[in-house]
Amino acid sequence: MQVEQLKSPQGATIEGPLLISPQAFGDERGWFFESWNQRRFNEAVGEAVVFSQDNHSRSVQGVLRGLHYQLAPEPQAKLVRASVGEIFDVAVDIRQGSTTFGQWVGAQLSAENKQQLWVPEGFAHGFLTLSAVAEVQYKARGFWNKACERAIRWADTTISIQWPLDQLGGTEVSLSGKDAEAPTLDQAKSAGDVF
Repeated sequence: MQVEQLKSPQGATIEGPLLISPQAFGDERGWFFESWNQRRFNEAVGEAVVFSQDNHSRSVQGVLRGLHYQLAPEPQAKLVRASVGEIFDVAVDIRQGSTTFGQWVGAQLSAENKQQLWVPEGFAHGFLTLSAVAEVQYKARGFWNKACERAIRWADTTISIQWPLDQLGGTEVSLSGKDAEAPTLDQAKSAGDVF
């Protein structure tokens, strides 16, 4: 398993999120890889992580989910992968005391590259579906709690995520009503809805 810290577009290494590339073994019959190993994962992130639930979503091209997060008392961390198709996956630092507050990292996760993104607590998470269909599976530390969930606008200009919209071949971005009306990072900060 290879583990990589990602840099923001500003060139800053953002502490927390990790891109994990598992080793796959294959031949003409197919392939095998460990999608998760407790011991190796804990070594990679430097702490003992106990996951509470597994989630699985299916989206068509252009669907953008995010930017989602949960506040205390039930913050969530996620280990995200695409088991079918391809997505552009993003983590935004929303920790007020962080030197990289408001900066983001992203990676293309696909069934082909088998990569995973670790998104710890203190980050907003979202993804854009690049392929015709994508299935995204993620392990979550912390249970889903409606009272704790929040969202930040996907196109917030202060964050300026470089979504690869050119890879959609003309397909429009599709959002849920909740995500379309999400506040900006500044509005979330003013409301006390950041870490």
